[in-house]
Amino acid sequence: MYLPRNLISHLYQHLIRTHHPLSPPVLLLVALEPDALCACRILQALLKRDYIPHKIQPISGYGDLARAGETLVQPLRTQQGGSGGVVVCLGVGGLVDLATILGFDVSGEDNDGAGGVEVWLIDARRPWNLGNVFGGKPTKDILGDVDANARYRDLGIDRGQLLPTYRPGKGGVIVYDDGDIIEEMAGEREAYCTLEGMPDLEDDGEESDESSDDGVADADPETQNKKKRKSWSDREENGEEEDVDDDRPRQRRRSNSDDSIPSPPRRPAPRGLLSTTNHNKGTIHDSSHSLSPSPQPSSPPVPKQPSPRTLRRRLLRLRRKHETVLTKYYSLGASFSEPISSILYSLAAELAREDNDLLWHAIVGVSSLELYGRSMTGVGISAVSDSGGSAGWGGERGESIRQVLRDEVRRLNPPDPNDTSREIARGEASGVIPTTARSPTDTSIRLSPEPRFLLIRHWSLYESMLHSPYLSARLHIWSDTGRKRLHKLLAKMGVSLTQCKQNYTHMDMDLKRGLRQRLLKYAPLYGLDGLVPPSASAGRRQEGWGFVRSYGWKACLSATDVGVIVGSILEVGKSGLPANEHDGHWDRGRSEKKELVDEQGEAESEEWVGRFWEAYDALGKLKASMHSSTPSPPPNTFTAPSFAPAPPSSKSGKSAISAPSA
Repeated sequence: MYLPRNLISHLYQHLIRTHHPLSPPVLLLVALEPDALCACRILQALLKRDYIPHKIQPISGYGDLARAGETLVQPLRTQQGGSGGVVVCLGVGGLVDLATILGFDVSGEDNDGAGGVEVWLIDARRPWNLGNVFGGKPTKDILGDVDANARYRDLGIDRGQLLPTYRPGKGGVIVYDDGDIIEEMAGEREAYCTLEGMPDLEDDGEESDESSDDGVADADPETQNKKKRKSWSDREENGEEEDVDDDRPRQRRRSNSDDSIPSPPRRPAPRGLLSTTNHNKGTIHDSSHSLSPSPQPSSPPVPKQPSPRTLRRRLLRLRRKHETVLTKYYSLGASFSEPISSILYSLAAELAREDNDLLWHAIVGVSSLELYGRSMTGVGISAVSDSGGSAGWGGERGESIRQVLRDEVRRLNPPDPNDTSREIARGEASGVIPTTARSPTDTSIRLSPEPRFLLIRHWSLYESMLHSPYLSARLHIWSDTGRKRLHKLLAKMGVSLTQCKQNYTHMDMDLKRGLRQRLLKYAPLYGLDGLVPPSASAGRRQEGWGFVRSYGWKACLSATDVGVIVGSILEVGKSGLPANEHDGHWDRGRSEKKELVDEQGEAESEEWVGRFWEAYDALGKLKASMHSSTPSPPPNTFTAPSFAPAPPSSKSGKSAISAPSA
C-alpha cells in the first residue's frame, strides 16, 4: 500500500490519538547514510514532542534487516503474544519484499501475516519493490471474499492507494509516496493489480503456436480479410458450431500450373416461405408473418461462448502483457528520488512543527544526497540548472525542492535591518561566503553563494579545489595533466599558488571579494559551468545559493561541510583508523583470521553501528555545546571548531577527515 503525499500526516496523527502508556515503543530502522540519519533526527524530534517512546536500530545491510525482523519486529505480532505496533524504515527495504524479510508471509491457516504490525516505509532508492507499493495489504477477513477489491475499498484501500477513510492499525506495509507513484506509475499499478487477481496458470508455450485462435474476433474487418482462414477441422476442435452449407469458407482449387482455378459460383438460397435475410446474424424471418399487423418478436440469439482452451490462451496473453510492463519498470536501473529528510520535513510542516533545527537537518540530508552524486538518473555528477548553479539530486525537481528550502530559510530567519551595513562591510552582499556568525548567540541559517568546493572554510582554497568531486571529474585532477590545468585556471584568475595555499579565513579580503566574479569569468573556459552560483539579477536573486548555519563564535558551517563530516564518520569513524589497525601497525595475520571467522558479517555490523551513534551525536553536538559555560573567543580571533577536518597530507596514511572529539 502507499500513502499519497496529500495525506502525509494521516498515519502520524492516528498514532498520536491512539498511543497510550502501555503501547510498545515505535521502532525506527535507520540506514547508515547521512540522509537517513537526518530523517531520523527529524522524526525523533516529533516523537519526543508528543511523548511517544521509540527505539532506534541502525541497519547496515539486509542481514541486519532480517535479524531485526526476527528479534525486534516479530515479537510485536499478535501471533507471538504481542499487541502490534509501528515500525518505521528510513532508507531501508525499498528494493526488496519487506514483508518476506520481516516474516509477514501468510502461511497455513494464519491469514493475518502482519499480526497488527504496521510498517512505514520511507526510502529514496528506486525502483520500488512493487509488492511493497501495491501489495502489503492486511489479509485478515479478506481471503476468500468474492470481491476482494470491493472489500478493500470499504477498508479505505483502492488498488493499493490509501484513501482518507482508511483507519490505520490493521497492519501491513505502507509506502510514503513522494509524488512519483501517482504521477508516473499508473501503468505499473494497473498491471500489478490485474496480475494479483489472476489465477495461477502454467505457461506451456502453446499460445505462440496457436495465437490466431481468437485474434480474428478482435481484429478489424480489413485485417480479417488479409489473415489466413482456419481449416474446418480446427473449428470443430474449438467447439464452434457452424452451418456446413452457409458458413464454411470458400476454398480455391489449384491446377498443376501456378494459376489457381476459381471455385464455381455458390448456389443461391431457396426462396420459399422461410428465407434467411441476415446471414451474418443468423436470424430467420417468416415471410408469412410479414403481413401480420402484430408480428411476434423473435428471441435474441444466444452468444457463443469461447472454449476453455481459448480463454486460457487469452488469459496467458494478458498476463504476459502485464508482466512486460513490470519487467520494463524493473529494468530502468537504480536511481534516487526525493531525499527522505525532505519528506520528513514536509510531515513536520504539515503538523506545524517546523523550526530551524528540523529545517537544518532537512537541508543537510538534501545536500548529502547531491554530494554523493545520487540523482534521479543514477549515480554521477549532477548537471547544471537553468539558474546557473547545480541542478541538485533531481534536475529541475531537485532545484525546486532547494528553492522551497530557501523560502523556508527566509521565513524562519527574517533579516535584521541593522545587519545590512555589517554584511556590506564583510562583503557578503557582494558574494563573499560567510565564515563567522553575526553575534555570539547567532544560530540562524543563512543563504550563501557556495562554490562547489570541499570544506573551504577549514582548508585552503587550493586544497578545497583539489579535493572537490566536481573539479576532479571535470579536470581529471588525479593526473598530472589535470593538476596543470588547475594551476593554469588559478593563474588566469590572477591567484598565485602562495596565496591560494593559505587558509581561506586568512586570505586577503580583496581576493575574497573578487573570487566569485573571477570564477564566473574563467570557469566556463574549462567546462566548469555552474561552479559558482550566477550573479544576482532581477527576478533571480539568490538562485542556486547554498546554506550556512552559525553556532555563535564556535563555528560557521555549510550544509555540504556537515554532510561530508557525517559521511566520513559513518565510513571511517571518529579515529579515522581501520578496525584491524592497532597503534599504527597493520596486523595482517589477525585481519585474515577475523575475515575468516566473521562469515556472517556480525563483527562488521557492530563496527558500523558504533559509527552510526558517533555520527548521530555529531549532528547535535554543536547545539548542545552552545549552552555550555566555556568562554568563547572574540570574533577577531575566530578558530575552527574542534571537529574541523584537517587538510589532507601526503605524508600521513591516516584518513583526511577527523571526527568530532568526545
